[in-house]
Amino acid sequence: MMSSKVRKQKSLAKCHALHAGSARDELGRERQRGATPLQTPVLVLNASYEPINICGARRALVLVLKGIARTEEEQGSTLHAARVKMALPSVIRLLEYRRIPHQTRALSRKNILLRDRNTCQYCGAILSASEMTLDHVLPRSKGGLSTWENLVACCHDCNRRKGNQLLHELTDMQLQREPRPFTLHTSRHIMRMLGSADANWRKYLYFEAE
Repeated sequence: MMSSKVRKQKSLAKCHALHAGSARDELGRERQRGATPLQTPVLVLNASYEPINICGARRALVLVLKGIARTEEEQGSTLHAARVKMALPSVIRLLEYRRIPHQTRALSRKNILLRDRNTCQYCGAILSASEMTLDHVLPRSKGGLSTWENLVACCHDCNRRKGNQLLHELTDMQLQREPRPFTLHTSRHIMRMLGSADANWRKYLYFEAE
């Protein structure tokens, strides 16, 4: 015969699953509507409170719903679902410590845009991720590889104007700064830059001198 304690635990688990499923469904609908609050950056802390990453609010909520992280600071916006109301996080902390290797990040479009701060490296335009492209400084048609040192964030206009030409063939285009690998130091610098105006982030980003 099932004890009252077991029945209570099963009831709580079922309730949590219903809330999580309802919230995930609402997240999907919000994503389709292109809601900006779910795209806002969230600071990710290790279990030791060390800042280790930045992710979108949607990803942060998924981590919280799965029990991988907990919300440490809220951003002020609220997600309303059928059975649950959740405050969107501004800072989350992993519940289990993750060892972060001191090496460059994986080469990806997302990380190139993050490294370049969604700024066209030719004209300086700051755009959303969906409005940016990646450009091979040395075009692939001329042997250019997809590497940290050869990929930069680029707006559509500059990408069309540059085409398959080399920079020294163009008099009106030049790189704003030399592209480099995305290191842990670069990541922490970007975290501090994004968090400089947010009191929720500052308390976690400025406790150590670098």
